[in-house]
Amino acid sequence: MGREEHGVSSTVDEAFAALYAGDDDSLDAAASLLAADPGADRELARRGEEFVRTLWTRGWQPADLVRTARRELADEHVRLLSALIRAETAGYGRLPHRWRSQVDELDADPGRSTDRFSRATTALELYRLLVRLPRLDAVGPVPGETLPPAVAGEPRMLTRIRALLAKAEATGYPEEAEALTAKAQELMARHSLDEASLAAGAPTPEAPGAIRIGMEPPYEQAKAILLDAVATANHCRAVWNEAYGFSTVVGFEADLDPVELLYTSLLVQGTAAMTRAEAEQRAGGRRRTKSFRQSFLLAYANRLGARLAATSRRVAAEAPTLLPALASREVAVTARTDELFPETRTTRVRAAWDEAGWARGASAADEAGLHPQRPRLP
Repeated sequence: MGREEHGVSSTVDEAFAALYAGDDDSLDAAASLLAADPGADRELARRGEEFVRTLWTRGWQPADLVRTARRELADEHVRLLSALIRAETAGYGRLPHRWRSQVDELDADPGRSTDRFSRATTALELYRLLVRLPRLDAVGPVPGETLPPAVAGEPRMLTRIRALLAKAEATGYPEEAEALTAKAQELMARHSLDEASLAAGAPTPEAPGAIRIGMEPPYEQAKAILLDAVATANHCRAVWNEAYGFSTVVGFEADLDPVELLYTSLLVQGTAAMTRAEAEQRAGGRRRTKSFRQSFLLAYANRLGARLAATSRRVAAEAPTLLPALASREVAVTARTDELFPETRTTRVRAAWDEAGWARGASAADEAGLHPQRPRLP
């Protein structure tokens, strides 16, 4: 190491002591030190990429990091983190499944140019957050590991489900959305049966996997309950991490993407229905309230959970010979969930009660419809 390189490294090392000090005065002094040494910029960025790379091995994924930075810090920190993630992941020939879409969704806005002290402060505040993040349970391979062969495109079934749900979200007619969503859920249930049939005759059983799905504010708890309903009805399990704003869905690979698609679509449809219900409430002279929205989404999730489960049971009953295979897969999913999360606990729903919101949410769940021949509930 040359003298100049050693000096730059020493400057960064000295500044990084502030990451563990726990007080803002130390961080300000460290930012001043970095701002006075333009030669440290490259090393500062390289260390940031190292922090990100280390977090990959500790179970974090790009969307997890960005979500946490957005919750804890400001826009400039998210922009810097996005740049670090793009730079770090650019060196891999191929990224793990689902990583490419997460990287493509990163904020590409470089932001406004600021003075050197402000940029150094932003970097140090971000790095202070990164070095304090805990280890998460891994939900798949990390960049650099041996990956399974790439699959060209997505399964035809998933493409059909995506198209049905997109139409359900776009239509302005509840009856049409009901039929489209019902068809998507039936496709999911039948596909799960097909996969169980194939797995029953496979020489080497497939092991369950997992994905993380972000719970964006507001009303994260109601959204987590909705995801749990969708996951449970489709032979998966969902575990909510309130502290970091995501749920982990555990299940067989063929079920995971459809669960995410259906959850996202039902959330879009539920939010649109809630907005319409609020507009009617305001037209009747009632002010919009947080308790109305909370109660609406909780009722929506609760009613949909029962209806999703009923649809899955109905489809499974059409192929009784496959029930043992389905049961075996559900046992495997439960075992994997217990392995990943040995200390899970139930949590009490925290929401102000609003009778009108609950009634309208339950009605919206009925209109989302999961069985075209099923009569509407009164």
